[in-house]
Amino acid sequence: MSSQNGLVCFTNCFLPQEDGSLLEKDLWIDERRGVILDAQKTFFSRRERPDKVIDLGGNILSPGLIDIQINGAYGFDFSVFDGDDDVYQSNLKDVAERIVETGVTSFVPTLITQERSVYPKILRLLRPFATVTSATVLGWHAEGPFIDMAKRGAHAPSFLVSAPEGIKSFEELYGAENLADSEDWLMSTGSESGVRIITAAPEVPGVMGTVEELTKRGVIFSIGHSIATSDIAIAAVQHGARLITHLFNAMPQLHHRDPSIIALYTGDVMSPIALTPMKPNKSSITGLKSPVGSEALDEVETPPQTPIFKAHSGKNSTLKNTQSIAGFSLDSSEFTRPFYEMIVDGVHSHPNSVRLAYSSYPEGCILITDAMKILDPNLRDGVHEWRDGKRFVKEGDKLYLEGTDTLAGSVVTLDKCVRNFTRFTGCTLAESIKCATYNPAKCLGIENQKGTLRSGADADLVVFDAQGVVQSTWVKGKRVWTR
Repeated sequence: MSSQNGLVCFTNCFLPQEDGSLLEKDLWIDERRGVILDAQKTFFSRRERPDKVIDLGGNILSPGLIDIQINGAYGFDFSVFDGDDDVYQSNLKDVAERIVETGVTSFVPTLITQERSVYPKILRLLRPFATVTSATVLGWHAEGPFIDMAKRGAHAPSFLVSAPEGIKSFEELYGAENLADSEDWLMSTGSESGVRIITAAPEVPGVMGTVEELTKRGVIFSIGHSIATSDIAIAAVQHGARLITHLFNAMPQLHHRDPSIIALYTGDVMSPIALTPMKPNKSSITGLKSPVGSEALDEVETPPQTPIFKAHSGKNSTLKNTQSIAGFSLDSSEFTRPFYEMIVDGVHSHPNSVRLAYSSYPEGCILITDAMKILDPNLRDGVHEWRDGKRFVKEGDKLYLEGTDTLAGSVVTLDKCVRNFTRFTGCTLAESIKCATYNPAKCLGIENQKGTLRSGADADLVVFDAQGVVQSTWVKGKRVWTR
């Protein structure tokens, strides 16, 4: 039953705060406009109280969960397009309406590496939208094809490319209209806000030069499927990269001589000064012959992960403001640590690795599913069809390509990631929720609209019990799912 004056009060509940704490407090919303209200200001301006009061029995009332990397769900693969726009959009709508059972109220459909002609068509269809009963499709995430062959994981080798013409190469592949300036892109979609993410390897020829331009256009550049050395990864962040795709997976593992991408979230960074690898990078986009291996366990023939550097010595070589330490210096330019994604299914990253990352930089942690099309909380284990004649094997939360041990995304739901995260790290449930709500929203720049309980934000809400199990999901102030 709806409220006569449109005001609804949730009471006897705990609200997750942006600092990771829990606060026992009522929450007011306007169910007609679908937004969260400032209770005090609303009362004094309207001189009335909510006609509808909902007692949550001491449960947690959280912002809706946000999944910024999900490849498909409920039998639909976001990367597959059969040429029929209506069928694609219908399937996308079905996922958006069903995924609310997992507490997700916003998500970013993700395309893995595909044949180049597919991108302009699918990205055109992946524009922000929502129905009155569905999660919000925020935009799109293109994972590839500008990634490193050595860390391709389950991505098709034949479709990987470099960017010889820089940003023009990106425009030709993704479609210039899909990479338009943020304001122009949103105007074409008819939306007030939207999200575009590109995962790429900055060491791939031509890619580094696109980072700054993509950032200016409002596209989030995420470092992933990469063997970038520390200096390359640092340079990418300084040019605008603000995210690391599924940390620890599809990247070099931590090494004391060159911590590579993993070092980015640890704080102040040390950059090599006038150093070059003794050996050239042999991870060319074409010609590397190696078996498909695990994204997590680095079983492909990978170029040296810890390059040996030699300094260029000479009469004109001088150090800048900061002094070097064995050829390295603390970079004096401003360095903002990027956000980093984590697949917390107990398969892609060991619990100790998850705890290590979170303890180093909790403010940057973002929980994702990286889920494939067979994501369905009710799906049984077994062999399932994928694409191009390939099949998945599902064993609990583990998903790999049949006949290999290559991890191929996951089937874990985001609410389960939240519960796993509390066990793996020892953090509170509220702190875990923050990593699936506020942190992704802040990374995407939409924290005034999604992922928070701020006044004026969308009333996309999830009720959790004390164990982190979803009890009900609300979209724009309307209950769309209940246990």
